[in-house]
Amino acid sequence: MFTGIVQDIGTIGSIEVRNGDLVIQIEPAALDTGLISVGDSVAVAGVCLTVVRQEPGVVFFDVSKETLSRTLLGTWQPEDGVNLELAMSAQDRFGGHLVSGHVDGVVTLVEAETSARSARMRFSGPREVAAYIAEKGSVTLDGVSLTVNDVHDLKEAVEFAVNLVPHTLSVTTLGRLTKGQSVHIEVDIVARYLKRLQECS
Repeated sequence: MFTGIVQDIGTIGSIEVRNGDLVIQIEPAALDTGLISVGDSVAVAGVCLTVVRQEPGVVFFDVSKETLSRTLLGTWQPEDGVNLELAMSAQDRFGGHLVSGHVDGVVTLVEAETSARSARMRFSGPREVAAYIAEKGSVTLDGVSLTVNDVHDLKEAVEFAVNLVPHTLSVTTLGRLTKGQSVHIEVDIVARYLKRLQECS
């Protein structure tokens, strides 16, 4: 489990194809890889991946066909930057919201504007996630816990806006986003289960 508070930006190293799956090498900028062990879970751009190998300064992850079919990982290139967060422990401060690392889809940046020192970003996503996005609710974008400012339901899509403070812009990859680029979305886990309960009642 994660909190959506990004701890580092890692750099993609090698990407190896193995029978349709991928093995991705990532070099953290600040995280001590000596504290990361084989079998640990790490949120990589919001996607929960398991460490399969660890070497000084780098970690390796297996990426399955299922994960590739639901995420942007298959489009990554060496030197790309990715948000990193280690799985939380019982002693950690809970600064964001409950994040599982099981992404629900992909959304695209359609508008970005400056508001004082912050940035207001508007994203468009599939209608399938609309029921889980609420004004002042939580959403995770590429592993970053954010608060939804407003939501607009369209015929075949949903649009929502978030506000990013200068700190978030500087310590996550969201500060590098440009119009037309896509990111992973994970809806609030509580909303996901409430929707399922409603469907089964």
